[in-house]
Amino acid sequence: MKSKFSIFIIGLLFISFTTSSKPTWGSTGHRTIGKIAENHLKKRVLKKIDKLLDGESLAFVSTYGDEIKSDKKYNKYYTWHYVNMPFDKTYEDSEKNPKGDLVTGITTCVKILKDKTSSKEDKIFYLKLLVHLVGDLHQPLHIGRKEDKGGNTIQVQWFGKGTNLHRVWDQNMIAKWGMSYLELANNADDLSKAQIKAIQNGTVVDWVHETHKITKEIYNSAEVGENLRYNYNYTHFKTVRKQLQKGGIRLAKLLNDIFE
Repeated sequence: MKSKFSIFIIGLLFISFTTSSKPTWGSTGHRTIGKIAENHLKKRVLKKIDKLLDGESLAFVSTYGDEIKSDKKYNKYYTWHYVNMPFDKTYEDSEKNPKGDLVTGITTCVKILKDKTSSKEDKIFYLKLLVHLVGDLHQPLHIGRKEDKGGNTIQVQWFGKGTNLHRVWDQNMIAKWGMSYLELANNADDLSKAQIKAIQNGTVVDWVHETHKITKEIYNSAEVGENLRYNYNYTHFKTVRKQLQKGGIRLAKLLNDIFE
């Protein structure tokens, strides 16, 4: 009986491990971006969004894009969470996914939210999706290589436990830091107005190209099977924090433009 129970538990752990590699910032990362965005919204825009979402915060709805993956009727949005780009290509030169990608997903969300004829139901749905997708854009391995699914098939260890490179950047480093999304948001770098404006400049495609530069560095940051520990976290968590802050600031820019 004990043997059967042990096999059952191992099975559950295996399922948990293999299904948790779906591309996404962890919930803490997405919520951090949502909270930072709220800190940069114009007051009148924040009021409009608060009314549209019936009081739910951007942090609260930021994980919606992942939550709906469990419902097959939303399968058509799955490819919106990432862009596959070879290291030597730009977005414009890369082979496009016919089902859409991060860029087309964000563009569609913005278009529907700006359309005065869009229903309230559609505006709520695409607003929640936009909050999530802008977060995904700033997770560098969402702009990864097709052949390894954005680092999902690059197996490494995290403090002696099996994981993959994508998950290290999605969740492991943030979890190791041990801060809540509020703590991460409240401890974001103090930036001048000029610095904030510089981050907000550019198009969605420009932001993809910027993130892609970091992606290339991450692929060279670890060997297959390497045991990543304190030094890796110390070296790279500053990049995670910067990406979370940029994601929040740029999300606010898009929302201020949409709801102005």
